[in-house]
Amino acid sequence: MSLARFKDLCVDVVDPAVMAPFWAATLGLTPDPDDRDGSVTRLTGSKPDQTVWLNRVPEPRTVKQRVHLDVHASGPDALVGATPLSAEGEFRWRVMADPEGGELCVFTRAEVPAYRLYEVVVDCVDAGATAAWWAEVFGVPVHTGEDTEVWLEDVPGMPFEALVFDSVPEPKTVKNRIHWDVDVASAAAVDDLVARGATVLRTPDDDIRWTVMADPAGNEFCVFAASER
Repeated sequence: MSLARFKDLCVDVVDPAVMAPFWAATLGLTPDPDDRDGSVTRLTGSKPDQTVWLNRVPEPRTVKQRVHLDVHASGPDALVGATPLSAEGEFRWRVMADPEGGELCVFTRAEVPAYRLYEVVVDCVDAGATAAWWAEVFGVPVHTGEDTEVWLEDVPGMPFEALVFDSVPEPKTVKNRIHWDVDVASAAAVDDLVARGATVLRTPDDDIRWTVMADPAGNEFCVFAASER
């Protein structure tokens, strides 16, 4: 039984005027500016669970992103504004940088789906432990590959193929620029998450109605309880 359900994705950006068109075209979504003084831009798809929020932040990207997106595309050239970081043929995907330098991976497809988010990938010191924690939260099994990757599929509410965890040697040092939100049945689920090893970073207040948390590996996520919507 799942404790939480995937809700949506959030991406920190410095310049929404540049990044909203880029991510909309890259993911097959439509920009829908929110009413919060331009600080938030919502990208929407044909289904509610395809929502991606772009949150304006003052700090630029300074280190390699520990969370990045894998996308379907007809080829790297389809991502207008992106810059190649890996050589052609170096991997079976192409590592690119978005207009603000954030990494993403492009998987070339003969047929590209309308919604083009393929996977969300998280770098972790202990990918197995982090994947197992989220598997328990979402109520799904962990899948293990031949290399360092482990992943989750069929997560409730998740509109892409897999949530992938990859082991890396370096620890997390700065706030992730990409995170996901989850829905829970009630505010009591926050205590359940804490009992499982999560940390509360910010509680609901006059400015936010959700709880900001971090998983045991330090990855930020936001929890929306039914009573707080």
